[in-house]
Amino acid sequence: MLSAIIHAFILAIGLIIPLGVQNFFIFSQGAVRGRLTYVLPIVVTAALCDTLLILVAVLGLSVIVFSFVWIKTTIVVIGVLFLLYMGYSSWKTKPSTDKKVPQHTQVGKLILFTMMISILNPHAILDTVGVIGTSSLSYQGAEKAAFTITCIAVSWLWFFLLAAAGRWIGLRDKSGRLIPYLNKVSAVVMWAAAIYLVTTL
Repeated sequence: MLSAIIHAFILAIGLIIPLGVQNFFIFSQGAVRGRLTYVLPIVVTAALCDTLLILVAVLGLSVIVFSFVWIKTTIVVIGVLFLLYMGYSSWKTKPSTDKKVPQHTQVGKLILFTMMISILNPHAILDTVGVIGTSSLSYQGAEKAAFTITCIAVSWLWFFLLAAAGRWIGLRDKSGRLIPYLNKVSAVVMWAAAIYLVTTL
């Protein structure tokens, strides 16, 4: 069982830590939100979505996805269009200058966006789901459960650390000059992810 846990830990770290749309969004929200508590719904949403993807992978849905070329192509096309549009929106977004508007008023929209970049992220579906799902086939029973739980735990811990790191950076940006740059970098990350997905076709 220990070998399954170690395997899951290393695998999850390798898949989750690289900078992507989801990771950068959580980090940037940690930096721009007035309080860390305002970021918690976003973190929990992302973690729950990752948990769902991991469970789906372990249960074998990834095998179905990779069995039909048209499913993969459809997912990639939708993902590319989504990332291109969201990248454009992020690039054009300007930070609000109205200090009277509570930063928790758009939590619903932020949760919805987090779900979209998590569940509808072809990179997560084609890479994370595929790799974890395939790797889980090596285990049965308690070992498979330990493998799955470890992957999920790493995901949750990483998202909380990302939000905390973003908040730490945000506290040192009293002028608010960081926000426009974060929006621009976020757009570039989304466009880069879209280009990568095109190459998978």
